[in-house]
Amino acid sequence: MSRRIRAAKALAAGALALALSTPALAQDLLIRNATVHTASERGTLQNTDVLVRGGRIAQIGSGLAADGVRTVDAAGKPLTPALFGGITGIGIEEVSGEESARDGSLALGSGAKDMVVRPEFDVTLAYNPDSMVIPVSTYEGIGFTLVSPGTAAGGSIIAGQGAPFRLDGSPDPAGPKVLAIRLGARAAGLTGGSRAGQWMLLDQLVDEVRGRIPAGSHAALLTPAGRETLARYLDGNGRIVVTVDRAADIRQLLRWAQRRNVRIAISGGSEAWRLAPQLAAAGVPVFVDPLDNLPSGFDQVAATLENAARLRAAGVEVGFTQAGDATHNARKVRQLAGNAVAHGLPWEDGLAGLTRVPAEAFGVADQIGTIAVGMRADLALWSGDPLDVAHTAEQVWFNGVPVEMRSRQTELRDRYMHTPAPRAEGGLPRAYPQY
Repeated sequence: MSRRIRAAKALAAGALALALSTPALAQDLLIRNATVHTASERGTLQNTDVLVRGGRIAQIGSGLAADGVRTVDAAGKPLTPALFGGITGIGIEEVSGEESARDGSLALGSGAKDMVVRPEFDVTLAYNPDSMVIPVSTYEGIGFTLVSPGTAAGGSIIAGQGAPFRLDGSPDPAGPKVLAIRLGARAAGLTGGSRAGQWMLLDQLVDEVRGRIPAGSHAALLTPAGRETLARYLDGNGRIVVTVDRAADIRQLLRWAQRRNVRIAISGGSEAWRLAPQLAAAGVPVFVDPLDNLPSGFDQVAATLENAARLRAAGVEVGFTQAGDATHNARKVRQLAGNAVAHGLPWEDGLAGLTRVPAEAFGVADQIGTIAVGMRADLALWSGDPLDVAHTAEQVWFNGVPVEMRSRQTELRDRYMHTPAPRAEGGLPRAYPQY
């Protein structure tokens, strides 16, 4: 192969990589004859057109006309907002088994007995919009996620701050910061071996912010930046996402949140259904894993496949996230929603848990999460029911710009599935590029 051809191929590959990693510029688009699942109060609209102007939804209706605009015939297939991928480490965790490729937790102490509390830790500063994990998710219809830190020995139950990100290549958060906290048995090692110590430490931290414990006191746990950060999440200002499962811990959390006047959301909530009326009354959204029905510990004894359905029936806003390896399996979150629907959750609520509910919970509902006039055209067109894993995303758009429907996984598939020419005819071994 000539140097000129090699150079041309390298240039094309570079252009593709740039296209996949660069925030989508706004475009005009007309999607005709779709089954539009708006994820809003308008519900599902049959045989409907969606017109995009300048990257935003301009009109929704039948028989829309737009001269000179790229047109896609949906042929009646489902059109949804691009989906929420759950609470993940997308962009801050490239390879889960490689320490240098993980930026999601802070461990400044020497171990579980040496707790360092730094709520000012902000994982959004490590977010990589060029992560190879992103196209693996967008290819499957995922459009945004909550990038959140995790706890680790040498850190504290306050993991730090994260934020929602659109997976369009933008390097910056799409919405306000959130504070992540872990409670329960899995975090007891960070609080002296007892979950009771978690409430003691949380109350102390609030007392420090309120000035009841002087900044220079030997008992103080927060830095000046930590006090300033934590103060932003008190008095109902910022959102605190609490990973917690046991009903007794959730009860204490509701009391603490009311006493301290903080806005919380729950991640996990295996036993949340047992406190569904209280959660609904407090307006607390719960992000569940509907496959979490076999207890992996004593905090999940009452786990059930009907968790989402029971919560929603009581009036709780229900979203979805995964309990394990959420970052590299974000595309599977729609399977979770489908399982919740199979166990009693209404279908429209299943879709809302992947669109409107997380957008509202994390402060981006004015941009994404529903198909409505004025919203960003972050959309996904499906071969069939998006909550059924038998169907796939046929096309995804950010701001009306089509996503290149390929990823590292599809490239590996294509590379290894081709049939090489016989070696006797000068063919190369399987997986070598064929020119």
